[in-house]
Amino acid sequence: MIHFILLFSRQGKLRLQKWYKAHDGTEKKKIVRELTSTILARKPKMSNFLEFRDVQVVYKRYASLFFCFAIDKTDNELGTLEMIHRYVEVLDKYFGSVCELDIIFNFEKAYFILDELILGGEMQETSKKAVLNQIECADKYQEEEIVELALKDIGLI
Repeated sequence: MIHFILLFSRQGKLRLQKWYKAHDGTEKKKIVRELTSTILARKPKMSNFLEFRDVQVVYKRYASLFFCFAIDKTDNELGTLEMIHRYVEVLDKYFGSVCELDIIFNFEKAYFILDELILGGEMQETSKKAVLNQIECADKYQEEEIVELALKDIGLI
């Protein structure tokens, strides 16, 4: 099971966080601070797996972002690396070569994509095509809703 997911920049700025196990706010901040400083201090040639408290941390750097998943110690680390890669692939397809700014300015889409892939700390959908179809449907629905509200505002409906 995934306990939490963090996305942070090379400067240590948190860009996205998703918690699947309950922690209070101060504990979350402490975990984020400790984990980001630990990962940022590691050399690029070091392993992408590390033990942190009572979890196994799997991380991968893509461009200027670190994707960090905390999993049970009994879970498969390579499978988690695949999940990270799948998430990045879907983000890449949706945004067209995703970058840190896409995550910053479209964080709600990044969370939506993450929720389509992972639910309750477990992989929900493995198909990139199915996830992208769901996102496309949600985007169309949102556009239709915006148009309908605009038409109501000007009195055409």
